[in-house]
Order: sequence, then C-alpha cells, then structure tokens
Amino acid sequence: MLIPSVNARFMITQEQVIQSLPSHLQPFVAHQDYSQYTPRDQAVWRFLLEQLKLNLRSSAHPTYLEGLERTGISQQRIPRIEDINHCLNKIGWRAVVVDGFLPPAIFMEFQALKVLVIAVNMRSFAHMLYTPAPDIVHESAGHAPFLIDIDYAEFLQSFGELGMAAIANKGDIEVYEAVRNLSIVKETPNASSKDITAAEQQLEQAVASHTEVSESALLTRLHWWTVEYGLVGNLQDYHIYGAGLLSSLGESVNCLDDDKVIKRLLTVDAIRESYDITEEQPQLFVTDSCRHLSQILEEYGRHMCCHRGGASALQEAVDAATVNTATTNSGLQVSGAFTRVVTDAVGHATYFNTTGPTQLCYQDSQLSGHGIDYHAQGYGSPVGRLRGFERCLSSYTVDELKRHHIELGQPAELNFLSGITVRGMVTGLIRRDQKNILLSFEDCTVTDNDNQILFDPAWGVFDMAIGDSIVSVKGGSADKDHFPLYQAPSNKVTIAQAYDAATEAQFGLYDRLRSARENSLGAEDMEALLSDIIAIDQADWLLVFEALDLCYRRNLADELAAALREKLVNAEDIASADDKVLISYAKTRLAELENQELVSQTQSISA
Repeated sequence: MLIPSVNARFMITQEQVIQSLPSHLQPFVAHQDYSQYTPRDQAVWRFLLEQLKLNLRSSAHPTYLEGLERTGISQQRIPRIEDINHCLNKIGWRAVVVDGFLPPAIFMEFQALKVLVIAVNMRSFAHMLYTPAPDIVHESAGHAPFLIDIDYAEFLQSFGELGMAAIANKGDIEVYEAVRNLSIVKETPNASSKDITAAEQQLEQAVASHTEVSESALLTRLHWWTVEYGLVGNLQDYHIYGAGLLSSLGESVNCLDDDKVIKRLLTVDAIRESYDITEEQPQLFVTDSCRHLSQILEEYGRHMCCHRGGASALQEAVDAATVNTATTNSGLQVSGAFTRVVTDAVGHATYFNTTGPTQLCYQDSQLSGHGIDYHAQGYGSPVGRLRGFERCLSSYTVDELKRHHIELGQPAELNFLSGITVRGMVTGLIRRDQKNILLSFEDCTVTDNDNQILFDPAWGVFDMAIGDSIVSVKGGSADKDHFPLYQAPSNKVTIAQAYDAATEAQFGLYDRLRSARENSLGAEDMEALLSDIIAIDQADWLLVFEALDLCYRRNLADELAAALREKLVNAEDIASADDKVLISYAKTRLAELENQELVSQTQSISA
C-alpha cells in the first residue's frame, strides 16, 4: 500500500502506516494512546528536551537542532506519532511506535523499509537520568533529527538491509529475551528487589553462555559505535550525532572529556569492541563523514555470509542453530535450521540438510506447495556441477534437458562431480525467469560416493535444489509472511503504572502549570497555584522547578518564589544520587533565567 502524500488537510493515521507494513511486522507495532501520558510525563519530556538542547548547542552536529524542528519534535510536549509521520513522510520515511525492545532482525527490517521505530513509553520520573528500557525521548529526539540528512538516512537504510541479512545465533536470541525481560522488570513500579535480581541473573547467565559472537552481534556493535554513540569530525574537533549520546543528559556532557573518554578513529575494527548498556562508554569512535560510515559498513558487509556464500557460510548457519536462508546460483532459496553441510576435498559444498520446518522460495516469495507444512521434517539436496554437463543445470532449456534424458514422466539419473547420484522418476520441474530452480522425483534414491543413502524412496518425493553453488546465506527466512520467526514481540510487555491519590493530585498541579504557561493567568490565580504547590509536604522536585521556571519567566521573584526555592533546596537534601544530578541542572537553568531577568531589569532602568 502506498502512503498518500501529506498536506495540511490530511494526517496519516497510525492504522494507515501499520496496514502499509508487511503482515509479519504488524504484530510488533503498538498504538500510541496519547491520553496515557500523564501531566508529569509531559513535564519530564519538557525538562529533558530543554536541558538536552542547552547541553548540545555547541557539541551536537548542527543538523541536530534543525532536525528536531523538521521532524515534528517539539520541546514543549511529547510528540504524537501522527505529527512525526506528517514530517517524515516529506523525506520518504515513516514511523511506528513499539513496546520495548524488538528482536534485532525485526528492528533492522523496519529500518531497511525506512520506518523509524519509536518506543511508545515515556521514561518514568524515577528514571529520568537513565532508563533501562527504550523510551520515546531516545527514539524520537535521538534518532529522528538526523533523518533530514539524505546521506545519513541512506546509510541508516543500508544498515537495516545488511542487518536483516546478518546471521544471528541461538545465544543472541536468549540474550535479547533476557535484556527485554530485565528492562521491563526494572520499569515495573512494584517490582521487588528479588524480581530484579532474578532478571539480572537471567541476563548474566545468557551472556555467560553466549560465547560465540555472531554476524548479528558484530553488526550490532558497529550500530552501537555509530548510530547510537558516534562522533563526527576528527580526533581533535568533533560533534555528537549518536542517538544514545543525544538523549543522555549526563553522557552528552561527560563524553566530551578527552581525559576520561578515549576517542578513536572509526575503522571496521570497531566490531571487536563489546559494550555495556548500563555504563557510560569509556571510548567513542569518530567518523569524518556519512560516506566514511557507509564505507565501513560496506567493508564489514563484504565478508558477511550473505555476500560470501559457499560451504563456510553454510557451516556458519549450522553453528548458529537458528533459521537461515541459503540461495543457490539458480536463485532457489532454502530457509530452515541448517544441521549439516558436506564438503569435498577443496572445500566446496556438495550436500546440505535442514531439520524441522523448511521453506523453498524464489525472490523471497514462497514456491506454491513448498512451505513449512510440506517440508515440516526438514530438507536435503545435493549442490554442485553434474558430470557431462557443460554448464549449470539451471540454464538448460526444456528441449536441452530432454536431450540429457531429463523429461517429465521419465526416469533419470543425475551424476554429480562429487560422486552423489540421484536416480528416480522425474515428476516436476519449476522454472522462474527462464531458469530451472527445482526438480522433483518420485521413487528416488540419492547416494553419495561411498554408496551411503542420502534419500530413500520410502521418504516420499525428492525435491532437488538446482544450482552449482551456494551464493549467499542470510539470516532468517526468505518469505517472512509465510515463515515468520516471531509471532509476537514477546510474552513480556511493559506494565502500566498505577498512581496513588497524592500523586494524582500533583498531576493536577502539573496540568495547571502547563495551562498557566501557555495561557494568560491573572495574578490572583497564579498566587493560588503557587501557594497550592508550596503547601504540599513532599512535592516532586520537578513540580517545584516547573513553578519556579514560570515565576522567572513571568518576573514573579517575590516571597512565593523564595518559598519555592527553599522547597527545591529541601528536596535536593533528601534526593537520590540521580535526582541530585537533575536538580543541579534545574538550579543552573534557574540561575540563567534569574540572570536574564536581572539584565532585563537593568536595561529597563537604564532606558
């Protein structure tokens, strides 16, 4: 489905975007219920965005601030997905909201389709400085702005295409599930320390047992050191473009300290460096341009199984113990869990097997009658050149096949250079784009050079893949709509928070402050609002800051403002370590506003 052009009278709905996606991706998309964001959520967004913009005025790449505006990211309120799509549609991208972490291959497929994935959840007040789960601050304010740079957007799409093809192993999937589970548990308001410890131990065990680093894991590292935590420029003069840095109040400042954070020139060697998502990064990589990013991606991609092919790529799929797709030079695709690859003395693949549900496709479209129900137990086929044939069997016409005694309804014997022999009655031939891709036999026996049985007539129809070689091995299935690897994101979902009456009462005050900021409010009503905030025994420090911010912007530096300042100091005294950092940002901002007010008053007196 094509997405219609957006104009001032038409707004793309969430449902329209979802329906435009491949069916296997649709279950991963959530719906943004804007009413679920509380007034405090809106205040958290406003505080973080203002502080980030102040921190990043000189350290972020100039595209960042322009990109915030052009992609519908306002400082004043949490963005609506429709507003983001209204802006992204103009540059050929779309956006969807999701709940928490996605499997890496699914995330990459969205990116390949030029769809920006945005976490629907807003980080909690308790996790303003750092959230263990993806949230709308990081995903929208971090990733969206640089999409306005055409070269960067193309790099991101290419990354997604390569990421889709990367082979992930069983350990990757276990680590993903453990990370997602831990992030959800930590964001669950009533999670006990026992629950958190159990989730942490699950992740530790998954990481400890994950000793083999897959293509997917290596590519994820490159994504981390570029898209998430990248710097652009040179080692002496650089700017931030990585979304992880752009959305972190602390690390966006701390990363500039060259004594604490090592800066290294970006090379393909970055894939050697693992990372810890719970800690600030001890090193960062600097690229000089988007073209440099693309070159590094291409350098790694050239050595991946999707481009390399051959027996070594098939063996990597076997070792991964996950579903992958092998493509022969005829174009036939075999998707399944590869469990065996037989090679000759010079390392060429001569036979391969899958175990369990297997799919046969051409150009990512499942061949009729060759889905996972039909090949439920697995699949096997020889691969290689045939004795007495001048070229690949795929290129022979039907008449040429007859001259080699390969004809429907007739017995045939195919002898491979590897010593494998296929004998049986030819019952089917599938051709695509004037090429033979699949030959089917009944009453068929397949033996190897030692006369070992590879296929017995009692097993049914033998469907032989046609091809001299395996030219590519990719992660996942070819036709994902007919062979989806994930039926749903996870059986774990982020739990909505419930609030007590006192907190709900503070939400009402946040709402009144926003109304006062956006609309004209009389002096009497303003005094009543500020007095109500002062009267709360344990008011959120953010609520107090919001009130003081409004005081300075309205030149209300009177006894009410003094009482609020004292309340903020008291809140700081009992605050957590993270909140103390945030309150220090708040006090710095208030001091700037106070100085602006004094300058304004001085100028007024001078006039």
